[in-house]
Amino acid sequence: MMKMSRSYRELSDISDYVKRFEYLKLGGSVGELTFNGHRYLNQKFYTSDPQWLKVKQQVILRDEGCDMGHPDFPIYGKILIHHINPITIDDLIQRKPCIFDLDNLVCVCLNTHNAIHYGDSSLLKLPPVERRANDTCPWR
Repeated sequence: MMKMSRSYRELSDISDYVKRFEYLKLGGSVGELTFNGHRYLNQKFYTSDPQWLKVKQQVILRDEGCDMGHPDFPIYGKILIHHINPITIDDLIQRKPCIFDLDNLVCVCLNTHNAIHYGDSSLLKLPPVERRANDTCPWR
């Protein structure tokens, strides 16, 4: 797997929510296995590793619980922590710094997490489009 080099610093310079998604999206396919048969490793890690749980709280505080760290998109349900540059089984087993690097982590909701992994912007929870006078009238 080719290592990417994206960062939270760069992400936070992007003010538009959809452009943040474009920056983060990975474009995998639905049904593509994460960690293959070793998914139990990351699930155990994410639920019980004390260092991870501390870093997770730091990310939530930094992002103020907002989707992709965007202040106009608070997360009202479960907050997931997404690795901006995907990690591998080897990274996890060796506890490489990229796992805990705040510059490699961002808060997301489940829909956004799936949208990032599958490259599907239709999964994003966008606010309704603001209506304007005559916006549905084809002859004006």
